Amino acid sequence: MQNAAFASLKLNWLYVALPATNTSLRHLIRDLSHIDCQGINVTIPHKQNVIQHIAELTPIARQAGAVNTLIKALNGNWIGTNTDVEGFMTPLKTRNINWKTKKAIILGCGGSARAVVTALTRLEFCNIIIAGRNIISLQKFVDTCKEMSPQLEYILWNNDSTHTLETAGFQQVLKEADLIINSTPIGMTKKYDSLKNFDTPLTDLQIDMLKDKAIIYDLIYTPRPTPLLIKAASRGHDCIDGLEMLVQQGAASLRLWTGIQDVPVHLMRNAALTSLCN
Repeated sequence: MQNAAFASLKLNWLYVALPATNTSLRHLIRDLSHIDCQGINVTIPHKQNVIQHIAELTPIARQAGAVNTLIKALNGNWIGTNTDVEGFMTPLKTRNINWKTKKAIILGCGGSARAVVTALTRLEFCNIIIAGRNIISLQKFVDTCKEMSPQLEYILWNNDSTHTLETAGFQQVLKEADLIINSTPIGMTKKYDSLKNFDTPLTDLQIDMLKDKAIIYDLIYTPRPTPLLIKAASRGHDCIDGLEMLVQQGAASLRLWTGIQDVPVHLMRNAALTSLCN
């Protein structure tokens, strides 16, 4: 994706993947600062751990509590920022909706959920609910985000057909939600032959409960479309998949590294699609 953009922009640059462990990360970051390396993307599971090895953080990186992009400062030090937030927001901004009156529910409270909460807070959603299946993890997540997002609430989530008090509360939240985001890996696989017996974060009954104009945003993108988005689209819902977030965060990183604002997003998207097909 990035190499396709470099070629289009006639930059003699190369984007390569480098393996890292928690132990080797510090040395890798340091060594790359001593060569002609203009930028770095950081992936899971290092987005939080890398912070301790960076001289400076941007406000959005501090707010998100995670770094996925490093930019080389004039003095050679690394500046850490977060383009996942912009990557998530960009498809929503194209909808021309006043998000200040809208409610969102995030399924899952793992690593990617923090960037989503940051984005929804910046879009000024009136209500943000994080749903998870472990009360301790939920409370811990909300506690770390509460100062940034005072409108954040949490609810226990059950994605099976059992009927409990928690399930009833979750279903009521679903009925009121304008935006539903899946930040879990549920539904992710290399390929599938049919939707039968395939895991989705919401049951068919729960999808049927959603508002007619509810938007479904699935952060995963393999397979494409995901089972959740296939089912939601068949009911007429506006659907966004994680590939667009991937492309847009990559484009945001590229702008920071090059200083070029008009980057070839369409070529990056096509390259990402080709990579998925292969």
